[in-house]
Amino acid sequence: MTSPLNIIFAGTPEFAAAHLTYLIKGPHRIVAVLTQPDRRAGRGKRLQPSAVKSVALAAGIPLWQPDTLKDPASEAQLASYGADVMVVVAYGLMLPAGILAIPRIGCINVHASLLPRWRGAAPVQRAIEAGDRKTGVSIMMMEPGLDTGPVLLRREVTITGDHTAGTLLADLEGVGTQALTDCLMDIASRLLTAQVQDEQQVTYARKIDKAETAIDWSLSAVDIDRKVRALLPSPGCYTLLNGDRFKVWAAHALHQSHGAATGEIMSANSDGLSVACGKGVLVITEAQMPGGTPQTVTTLLNGHQDKLTPGKRFAFAGQVDHV
Repeated sequence: MTSPLNIIFAGTPEFAAAHLTYLIKGPHRIVAVLTQPDRRAGRGKRLQPSAVKSVALAAGIPLWQPDTLKDPASEAQLASYGADVMVVVAYGLMLPAGILAIPRIGCINVHASLLPRWRGAAPVQRAIEAGDRKTGVSIMMMEPGLDTGPVLLRREVTITGDHTAGTLLADLEGVGTQALTDCLMDIASRLLTAQVQDEQQVTYARKIDKAETAIDWSLSAVDIDRKVRALLPSPGCYTLLNGDRFKVWAAHALHQSHGAATGEIMSANSDGLSVACGKGVLVITEAQMPGGTPQTVTTLLNGHQDKLTPGKRFAFAGQVDHV
């Protein structure tokens, strides 16, 4: 068992905040926390602190929000903390080689995939979208490259047909916090047995683009179902109905043949909206009308039945809506 360590923690969103909270409760000493600068969000575009910042302030831990780490002043600031190790979880800034070399042990990263699969910005979403049956958490020694370092520990999580990015991330959060604790408890032996990543197995989880949120009904129902789940709760997927956005919150695929036009509503009842796809049928069970809130299809039909009748047709953004 390793003696208590002096740790610098770097992270930004809720997933990272959960790991920081877990570390604070443990035997190690958090000497400083790094997080992204406050960003404007919401309708009022007010500056909002990151989830990690809120945890650090509540715990009275020294906080630093640099715009960049690519300068000598940043290296001097980090060196002043005298850290044994730096733990990085969804921080959002690349760490230059000079920064990586500062902690005595080095910098380790908690990454939400089974590396080398899904290196990059959106590993949870891409795993669901690709139809992967498993994912997990990798604890990795950091190098200047993107998620290229040797892996100290992996923990697997099964992906089910009900997982959204939000629920899968919650499952990974629980696995990740325990994996990080176990890794730090035995860091010396983990370093000796670290596994170099197989470059032949690498896949990249590119950042989510807004253009991906539009549903393309020419795709199979299975692919659309995966994309909907992969992009929930944010940014979510939408389609066009009479030129207005119709956001899909829950759906499932049916392996059912049909002769309808892609995007056409085939039936609308308490079971959901059955929509024709390039292959199969997507059954939408929860959705959101423009200016409304997410509701079950049963509730939506009570107020918008005239807009959601069989024969009406959803359109792919960028195409003409022939509803």
